[in-house]
Amino acid sequence: MSIRDKYTSMDILKIKGGTPLQGTVRAAGAKNSITKLLVASVISDKRCVFFNVPNIAEVEITVDLCREIGSEVHWDRKEGVIEIITRELKTTYIPQRFSGSNRIPILMIGALLGRTDEDIIVPTAGGCKIGKRPIDFHIAALEKLGTTIEYREMKKEGAYFARAHQGLRGTMITLPYPSVGATENTILASCRAKGITIIKNAAIEPEIIDLVLFLQKLGVGISVDVDRSIRIQSAQQFYEVEHSVVVDRIEAASLGMAAIATQGRVFVEGAQHPTMITFLNKLREVGAGFHVKNTGVEFFYQGPLKGGVHVETDVHPGFLTDWQQPFVVLLTQAMGHSIVHETVYENRFGYTDTLNQMGADIQLFTHCLGSVPCRFHAQNYLHSLVVKGPTPLQAKNILIPDLRAGFAYVMAALIAPDESIISGAQFLDRGYENLVEKLQSMGANVTRENDTSTKKSTAKAVV
Repeated sequence: MSIRDKYTSMDILKIKGGTPLQGTVRAAGAKNSITKLLVASVISDKRCVFFNVPNIAEVEITVDLCREIGSEVHWDRKEGVIEIITRELKTTYIPQRFSGSNRIPILMIGALLGRTDEDIIVPTAGGCKIGKRPIDFHIAALEKLGTTIEYREMKKEGAYFARAHQGLRGTMITLPYPSVGATENTILASCRAKGITIIKNAAIEPEIIDLVLFLQKLGVGISVDVDRSIRIQSAQQFYEVEHSVVVDRIEAASLGMAAIATQGRVFVEGAQHPTMITFLNKLREVGAGFHVKNTGVEFFYQGPLKGGVHVETDVHPGFLTDWQQPFVVLLTQAMGHSIVHETVYENRFGYTDTLNQMGADIQLFTHCLGSVPCRFHAQNYLHSLVVKGPTPLQAKNILIPDLRAGFAYVMAALIAPDESIISGAQFLDRGYENLVEKLQSMGANVTRENDTSTKKSTAKAVV
């Protein structure tokens, strides 16, 4: 079954928990890197080869998007290699069928501005229902480079029309918030802008650095400074590139937390210490074990977990918002009260209702329970929580609403001693390569089946 078939079918996972995870598992390439790298490749007409590419639905959707505009793509799924070249553009119109599929189409504006005088038309951005993801920061930055952008209603949904008929010119841009997407879009557009562009208050996530490294190979003069500034000198010539995708720090940490929560021991091959420093510090605080080795990180349970920790999500190098969900599940097994303050997305705690139904003790608050400057202060968003543990978790029938909540439910089901049935397994395909097979290799009692009792989902893809 192809990834796309998996995505459009309503598959279920049957998980009988209570078994400690043991063994070795390999973390895949980062979803949040390879998708942006594929878009970045269309800046030039040169051949680019990517290694360590995860075989996930998010990549398949992005490949389809690139092919739509004229890219030639060969994907060896088994070897994890993609070769892509965009010799010429056959269209600058991204069809409405990509609307809501993921957040990648909006980045096509930055990537295509320097290659065409035509209007670039992209559908509205998609994504998980975890909070607003406005593109105001994208638009303001691109306009400062010389882009004209307008929103128009098209059929049932809107689209953005972008053009730079007078060409792009480098400038100084200060982002109001270090948005990953706005940083990426601005970088992509700046690669062909005349002169030098400096982005202040830029995002500096490992996936951004991976993009920077790729663009330097491609021929762009680009550097990152210690004050969150990124300097881009427009490319004079492009080159062919070979690039290995950075390992997915979200998957690596998630698998590690699952091992600890089930009181097991798992070596995550490929896990990279420099990208996980903040996360590993929090593991130490709760009394979890890990050993950093030359080829990865070993995670293990070394006795009762200690609560009383305070976690605040933040932009890198802070605690990644996508680590938050499995970490909350881990905290349900730790002794005492712990606090989690979500400062990146205002609506990312919806998954806790299901955890409470499984036996967790989690309370949500609108107050900022932390010291990190928060955009959601006094706005009545439930963006802080207190979790009390340890609490035994009970098996339950669960419907996955989005990718990261999905893994949190899988982790909770691995803890619960009886059988849980998790519907919507296709959401996990967006970001976790061969998750069922990986869990089975570590001793988990998990199977995947097609839910013949449920009509196939016609919902739009979210991540």
